[in-house]
Amino acid sequence: MATVVESPALAGARPLRPRTVPVSTEAILPGNPWIVAVSVMLATFMEVLDTAIASVALPYIAGSLAASTSEATWVLTSYLIANAVILPASNWFALRFGRKRFLLACVVIFTTASFWCGAAPSLAVLLLARVIQGAGGGALQPLSQAILLESFPPKKRGQAMALFGFGVVVAPVLGPTLGGWLTDSFSWRYAFYINIPVGILAVFMISRFVHDPPYIRHAKAGAFDNLGFGLLCLWTGCLQVVLDKGQEDDWFGALWLRWAVFILIVSFLWFVWHSWRRRQPLVNLRILARNRNFAVGCLLTFMLGIAIYVTVAILPLFYQEVLGYTALTAGIVVAPRGLGSMLGLPVMGIISHRIDNRWLLCAGFAVFGICSIIFADVDLDISPTTLLLPIVITGFALSFVFVPIASMAVATLRNEQIGNATGIFNLVRNIGGSIGISMAETALIRRQAFHQSRIAAAVPQTGAWFQQHASGAAAYLSRQLGHAAGQPAALATMYRELQHQAMLWAFVDVFRWTALIAFAAGAMVWLFQRITHEEDGSVSVR
Repeated sequence: MATVVESPALAGARPLRPRTVPVSTEAILPGNPWIVAVSVMLATFMEVLDTAIASVALPYIAGSLAASTSEATWVLTSYLIANAVILPASNWFALRFGRKRFLLACVVIFTTASFWCGAAPSLAVLLLARVIQGAGGGALQPLSQAILLESFPPKKRGQAMALFGFGVVVAPVLGPTLGGWLTDSFSWRYAFYINIPVGILAVFMISRFVHDPPYIRHAKAGAFDNLGFGLLCLWTGCLQVVLDKGQEDDWFGALWLRWAVFILIVSFLWFVWHSWRRRQPLVNLRILARNRNFAVGCLLTFMLGIAIYVTVAILPLFYQEVLGYTALTAGIVVAPRGLGSMLGLPVMGIISHRIDNRWLLCAGFAVFGICSIIFADVDLDISPTTLLLPIVITGFALSFVFVPIASMAVATLRNEQIGNATGIFNLVRNIGGSIGISMAETALIRRQAFHQSRIAAAVPQTGAWFQQHASGAAAYLSRQLGHAAGQPAALATMYRELQHQAMLWAFVDVFRWTALIAFAAGAMVWLFQRITHEEDGSVSVR
């Protein structure tokens, strides 16, 4: 057991007696922890990669399946929300069927669904396959995180979370690049087929090197919480519908959507009340009230989910929709963020237990916010390398955010609490990502219309400047297209430029709002209690 020491708040106060909690100072899983880590990280990397790999392929998916770009974003949100149903329930299934068997089953379901995503003949079939894929992949993150945390002693959990960060942070960054290359070189369908060989390798390594700990082998899951699971499916399903159809149906302007929001709120509150009062709920939410650091970690990872998924989904779209880049080129341009994360994560694995993690977190969020402001300072004349440095720095900053949040959130939890905790932790991050993507898509559409009207009002058609440029463009195009077509073509060209400028300013707004979220999260970091690991293996909370 490790001793958790709570320091008195005031200098000179009578020292508090050390509070002993059952936090093991040793790893509880047998075997080489690094081989176990690689085994489970294959599954996690594959699953998280799939949340972003389709982002650059959305225009191609929309064109291939006769859908709008807005409808194509359901490919992202439906996957994330399906994840949300299984994420918090993963601990019960692991206790009931065994963690290793459940993990293997999830990898098989995810890999099989990936094939059907690639073979989908219509958007409806693709969305159904994505829901199944998301459900199969929902447990991969919390199970992998729990296995990693139990494979390393508490003092080295920063290293474990740094390795976990390669899957959770680097995969969404590399996803657009890989997705762009597969889409341009072959087809958007290969963005899903790529999961099949990775899934087969993951099944082999997990079956060979991963084992259940003693408390899993001897645990009894108890009766399945049917009501809790039903409420979880109801409010997450309503959330998906609201996020997917909100912009299309003018949000609260549609009566049915208001009813969906009402059902969402009622079912969510009922789920929280039920999970709080039930003795053995599907999701034990009482840990949020009993462990301050875990509650703060969930809040910050929710905000991180909004920020990182907005950046991952919106930046490639900016290069494609505004600057006209291909999917591959857009993916290559944003790929250096993965390089930044790869450089930062090993550094975090070394220094995370030596420096107050709150300072690392604050610095990471601050740098992420500053880079988002730099992203907002763009125009239509930027080159592919203009944002290279801030993109790399953003990836480096994310490594200073993800590792401390994860390690501080679970620092004082017992091993048997980690499975439930990681389910909740990953749930709130994915919910944040879904909300972030939906908010960004809505903001892009509405802010583009807003800026278009403002620009048009500032340059009236009867003004001398407009008439002069319209006449010049009409004269030039008349020589190319004929006198009759010159004037309409000139007006159409100017209108396209107006749309481009309005779209540019819409992206600028989204980047600025992302910066505000990052700065707010940086300020909230100080709600964490300080965690220090002593030489004797004890964990001090100050």
